[in-house]
Amino acid sequence: MSKYNDLIEKSVRAIKVLLPKALERKGKDVIKIMHVCGTHEHTVTHNGLRSLVPPELEIIAGPGCPVCITPASAVDQVIDLALQGVRVYAYGDVYKLPGTKGSLATAKARGGDVKVVYGFLDAIKDAKESGKEGVFFGVGFETTVPTVASPIYLGKVPKNLKVFSVYRLTAPGLDKALEAHKALGVPLDGIIAPGHVSSIIGANAWRYLPEKYGLPTVVAGFEAYDYMLALVDLLQQMAEGKAELHNEYSRVVKPEGNTVAWKRVMEVFEVEDAYWRGIGVLPNSGLRFREAYKDWDAAREYGLKVEPTNKELPPGCKCAEINLGIAKPTDCPYFKKRCTPTTPIGPCMVSDEGTCAIWAKFGGGGLVMELAKEAGIL
Repeated sequence: MSKYNDLIEKSVRAIKVLLPKALERKGKDVIKIMHVCGTHEHTVTHNGLRSLVPPELEIIAGPGCPVCITPASAVDQVIDLALQGVRVYAYGDVYKLPGTKGSLATAKARGGDVKVVYGFLDAIKDAKESGKEGVFFGVGFETTVPTVASPIYLGKVPKNLKVFSVYRLTAPGLDKALEAHKALGVPLDGIIAPGHVSSIIGANAWRYLPEKYGLPTVVAGFEAYDYMLALVDLLQQMAEGKAELHNEYSRVVKPEGNTVAWKRVMEVFEVEDAYWRGIGVLPNSGLRFREAYKDWDAAREYGLKVEPTNKELPPGCKCAEINLGIAKPTDCPYFKKRCTPTTPIGPCMVSDEGTCAIWAKFGGGGLVMELAKEAGIL
């Protein structure tokens, strides 16, 4: 651990040197850096990384939680299926996600057929053993969809198991966040790209950020030192007037990603415009089944359709703004009052990747802050 602590200490010192240079170069009072992954927010908050950097460096959580942006109407429709006797398979955090009719948890309490699974392979096994009509609730970003596409592509999924694809693609959500910050007159200065997603689609998927938006971008891992190194890299680029794509997480992420996995995703699914809860329809941000794989398409089989409702979020809930990084959990009137991890009323409080859930569980501070104090760097 000591070598990692030393690396964090050196990163803190480097940030203090580079930040004034970056501010001067950009002519700004504050540098804003956004990450696009719920696990990165967990790393930052649990380890107290915000408290290690000067206040002139603002670390912002972006649209990195797929559960948080899953439409209420999608939840309502799988609730209806469960109450009609169709077995619905869902991840544990999706199980608690509220729609307008409650959640899959409340549906199960009312007698609905709901089964929590760790992954799609568990659903396949149960569907084969039970022979029951079943639907897997497909929620996630690029990281999880290959686990569904590959077994279907290989012909290992029984016909009694369908998939309701509510999968979303990360980049359109990030683009929407960039637009939102620009519209408010506080454009972002740098991006920390998601390591898990990048392991599938590749580091090169983010090359458009420096090329189109002029944003320094770093693909980062999930240890505290990974994140701190990414901050140093971004600030150094800014101080030098550069905007490049760098891959700090090269031990896992390849430039081209996992080409076999993504090729199978694109064989089974095609890209479509899709609705994000509370945010709107984003072009080319969803995945639907191709015609050749219609036998596994729950939307086609049961006439399911994702549409916005007038109850996507509780009145006054800031989840959409939090997902876009233009609000913080503490800006929401429900945060840690009516809305808590045990009694979530907004989607950002449900998943372990939701910013509100992370802030409620860990708040500020954390292990790294204590280590930094011991090392005399705070």
